[in-house]
Amino acid sequence: MTTAPVPRRPRHRRHGLASSCRHRLCSRCLFLLLLLLCFVLQVAVALASSSGSGAGKVVSSLPGFDGPLPFHLETGYVEVDELNGVELFYYFVESESKSSGGGAGAKKDTPFLFWLTGGERCSVFSGLAFEIGPIRFVLEPYNGTLPRLQYNTNSWSKVSHILFVDSPVGAGFSYSREPKGYDVGDISSTWQLHDFLIKWFNDHPEYRENPFYIGGDSYAGKIAPFLGQMISEGIEAGKKTLPNLKGYLVGNPGTGETVDFNSRVPYAHGVGIISDQLYETILGNCQGQDYYNPSNALCAQAINTFNNLISEVQQAQILLDACVYASPVPNIDSKMDDSDGRKILREEIGVGRLNHPPAHPPFGCITYGYYLSYFWANDKRTREALGIKKGTVEEWVRCHDAGELPYAYDIKSSIKYHHNLTSRGYRALVYSGDHDLLVPHLGTQAWVRSLNFSIVDDWRAYHLGGQSAGFTISYSNNMTFATIKGGGHTAPEYEPERCFAMFSRWILNRPL
Repeated sequence: MTTAPVPRRPRHRRHGLASSCRHRLCSRCLFLLLLLLCFVLQVAVALASSSGSGAGKVVSSLPGFDGPLPFHLETGYVEVDELNGVELFYYFVESESKSSGGGAGAKKDTPFLFWLTGGERCSVFSGLAFEIGPIRFVLEPYNGTLPRLQYNTNSWSKVSHILFVDSPVGAGFSYSREPKGYDVGDISSTWQLHDFLIKWFNDHPEYRENPFYIGGDSYAGKIAPFLGQMISEGIEAGKKTLPNLKGYLVGNPGTGETVDFNSRVPYAHGVGIISDQLYETILGNCQGQDYYNPSNALCAQAINTFNNLISEVQQAQILLDACVYASPVPNIDSKMDDSDGRKILREEIGVGRLNHPPAHPPFGCITYGYYLSYFWANDKRTREALGIKKGTVEEWVRCHDAGELPYAYDIKSSIKYHHNLTSRGYRALVYSGDHDLLVPHLGTQAWVRSLNFSIVDDWRAYHLGGQSAGFTISYSNNMTFATIKGGGHTAPEYEPERCFAMFSRWILNRPL
């Protein structure tokens, strides 16, 4: 008997089932892959949001500067208040020192300076173009064309990276999408700077290990040590996203203490602005009072006379002619010369309505560069070169009027932060232009001495070109105090060569 073979499963049916299964599996795989991609994109967006605003814009040329820039400049924004849409604008100048290496290969030992500026919401552009940065305005009478720029041979970027930031929000090109975002103060704006640094260094990790210093002048002298304390506490808590803080420096710094203002009286007497009689009247009737807001009538009368007398000199530098400060004036109808009046403001600049043109100082005044900066920064070519976001800041002003935007002066005194930081081993340089009547060196010396640290290098001259550039003293808490001979309220603006010598020696750990 012949056995019938077992019938085989039809081949075409087996193949069809396998094909159907593969299609179902592929569909599921594709679905899962899409889910995974969506998740990855969400994580990437979240990380980008938490790290900052991404890489900035490399600026290779600037309007008014002849040829390509001889230094590396980057500009950009970092969001520091997501709820109100607050973004702080920055300028980053990489060190020109050959040891820095440049770019991602920057040497880890190149100092990194984070620079703030003072005033009533003044733009940090003042630091970039008038004090320590690599550009200067060519001082020539404004004729309606774009002001010209030139290279500053005494730029502190020769020995250090410098990150300039417009702070608090409302200064310069920093802005808020919501009006509530402009309501900040000493403490809240410093926290925003803290967040700014974390996000900026997340976007630029190649600089995180560089020796990091915070610097500023005038009112920023209150903010710098407070920010330093915030960072130092974060470092002690083990946070890895913070920069490598090594110290800070402040010039003609405010502290919030009455000594800042009261020291003007002995200074003005010492340089011959007020008489012996007025000096003795103030001493006799104003003991223990805040000279800025005296409580008794005799003191108030004497201080009023004092204020009238000091108004006769340029208080930022007493040897210079008293000039219009070139700060904003209330409206477009302010008087200006016919050669550079409202038609030029609206038609030549071409950025919309400009409501705060600065008063026109005489040519030759130290403030003339401030005047030129208004026309340069409000030119549409400048804004395009810097990467300014359209619709954010219609009109750039160097400084806002006091009270124009809300601000809480809620750091009553910064002296304790100086004590805390230097006690923890952080380095400090406190310097004063010795011709400044706004925050005289006498008051600054007084609070430095009040820290009660012993002297390790007593009062002596330091030199440049065989001549004294100023005088200095050092203390056991790693604090150095120095005067700048001939310097004004923002000392590098008035004595750039002497200030560069002081800074470059100190930042590189050399004796002044």
